[in-house]
Amino acid sequence: MPSYTVTVATGTQGRAGTDNYISITLVGTEGFSQRTRLEKPQHDDFERGSVDSYPITVEEALGEIMLVKLEKKKYLAKDDWYCRYVSVRTPGGDNMEFPCYRWLVDDKEVVLRDGRARLPQDDKTNLLKQHRENELEIRRKAFRWMEWQPGFPMSIDAKRHRDLPRDVQFDSEKSVDFVLNYNKAIQNLFLNHFIHKFQSSWKDFDDFKKIFRRIKNTSSEYVMQHWKEDFLFSYQFLNGCNPVLIQKISKIPDKFPVTNEMVAVSLERELTLEQEVKAGNIYIVDYDVLDGVKANDTDALTPQYMTAPICLLYKNTQNEILPIAIQLGQTPGEDNPIFLPTDSEHDWLLAKIWVRSSDFQHHQTVTHLLRTHLISEMFAIAMFRQLPAVHPVFKLLIPHIRFTIAINTKAREELICERGLFDKANATGGGGHVQLIQKVMKTLTFRSLCFPDEIKARGVDSKQELPSYFYRDDGNKVWEATKSFVSDVIDIYYSSDETVQVDEEIQAFVKDVRDYGMRDFHQCEFPESLKSREELIEYLTVIVFTASAQHAAVNFGQYDWYSWIPNAPSTMRKPPPDRKGSADITLIMESLPDRGRSSWHLGAVWALSQFQKNELYLGMYPDEHFLEKTVKASMEKFRKTLKEISCDIKARNCQLKFPYCNMSPDKIPNSVAI
Repeated sequence: MPSYTVTVATGTQGRAGTDNYISITLVGTEGFSQRTRLEKPQHDDFERGSVDSYPITVEEALGEIMLVKLEKKKYLAKDDWYCRYVSVRTPGGDNMEFPCYRWLVDDKEVVLRDGRARLPQDDKTNLLKQHRENELEIRRKAFRWMEWQPGFPMSIDAKRHRDLPRDVQFDSEKSVDFVLNYNKAIQNLFLNHFIHKFQSSWKDFDDFKKIFRRIKNTSSEYVMQHWKEDFLFSYQFLNGCNPVLIQKISKIPDKFPVTNEMVAVSLERELTLEQEVKAGNIYIVDYDVLDGVKANDTDALTPQYMTAPICLLYKNTQNEILPIAIQLGQTPGEDNPIFLPTDSEHDWLLAKIWVRSSDFQHHQTVTHLLRTHLISEMFAIAMFRQLPAVHPVFKLLIPHIRFTIAINTKAREELICERGLFDKANATGGGGHVQLIQKVMKTLTFRSLCFPDEIKARGVDSKQELPSYFYRDDGNKVWEATKSFVSDVIDIYYSSDETVQVDEEIQAFVKDVRDYGMRDFHQCEFPESLKSREELIEYLTVIVFTASAQHAAVNFGQYDWYSWIPNAPSTMRKPPPDRKGSADITLIMESLPDRGRSSWHLGAVWALSQFQKNELYLGMYPDEHFLEKTVKASMEKFRKTLKEISCDIKARNCQLKFPYCNMSPDKIPNSVAI
């Protein structure tokens, strides 16, 4: 009688093993096996990290094995089981791999395809077609769209992390507990003495060092020492946490009536301001989206304030970017003066602090939350709803966006829910973040998620003009490496543009994003279909890059730049000055966050900047969703390219006073990680 050998691998993460009954059925082109319980006498089967083999005897050969059915039944108590893969050795000696990488919960079953990726048009038998349809039908019931907030991209229909489908919950060893991490930060940084001192102002800048004493971070110390300097202020628009706003201008906006007389002393080329603009030496950062956003009013004892400043920047003869004018509101007038470097020390410093605080608000809510977390979650939901595990695009995307849903759900549950941590000390707490995202969504476009396009649209794509824009330079390299890898994979499975057009599943994926994920935002111009391989490659590159490189670039530098509170106030407790000559050290200290809010801020940015234990970085794919040697060769090529980029960045950074590492591939997690 023919005998097959079945090998089953259990996951290595915590609680992956099970004591429940596990049974298997093999389905081939010529028949199927009897349902067989997998067990060995006097042996603990399916322990964490185990790889166990079992014989399956049948009366007649089954032909080519098409499906493997795994079933789990309760024994004493229910426990979840994580299966990595099943392999089947045929009577003829051939091995077939059936990737799983899923949890079996309760008395559930899973039916697996072999590991070869297949497009829907590749499946010719009704059995395999039905398998795809059944898998997606189950997924669509589990992954339902929900409107978290009006005017937002759609989210997963789950209020708590534990309500999510088990396959996208955190493994116990990778769980992100924001509250726990925050409390750990408070303890590690010795902030308990200050955390409850809300309304208590610091005396002077040196007083902030009381919560800075435990920081052993070269970058943070550099910021503490140089944060008042115009150069470091402007450098952050290029390589700080929010390097996405600076743009070259062709004319000074009417709402920002800076004259040549105001800034002539700051210009170095014996040109007028208008001539400097025409020469391409004038840049601007405009926080117009903050205009009208409600400041946090959750604490009746401490009013909090926001504004929408405009900052004019000048590229001097050393190619440095320096601030030459700041207006703290969008509407010019006598009560909205234009602050200049020639003003008093405290006037100019307070104006810059207001810009930095506004930059903090924009970064956290728009650049970080919306444009990486929420957008990645939207793509992930659509992927689970429309692409079966056998689809090559599912296999390509799953390592990059699997946990984005869990992270966002945790964040909504713990940080930005009503009375969550977010509301305690952030100027956009209490609903301002909702209002801000609603405003930004009216102008967000798909093309703005394409890294090279976004850089070019701001007029900052020339390395010759802005030689120290490392976010741009490193990002372009990682984008091209990612796009090349995606292209290699797509070319393996799609032989022509027509192959893309007739792929019903990939078209349904794209349509689900546009019609449901972005259902109220057709003006954002997300594609409703894809007509070519090039369009598909770009679309997938956007997804992978956004969840990996872009998120890393705007997340992991927070402790470097934000731990020195005056450089990035999370809130301001006095209104912006409406006249010159009013600022002094007392007003500045009364404007900056108090002791309690400063401690909350420091603990939060510490927690958000931590890499996860056993982090997987870009190019690392330990789960073998792909079995094809051609794809594995593409992965190896990708890793080699990324390593070369990391080495180049490391060599460059050795020459810099302030190294830029946030786009270095060896510091880019595979997906949104926290």
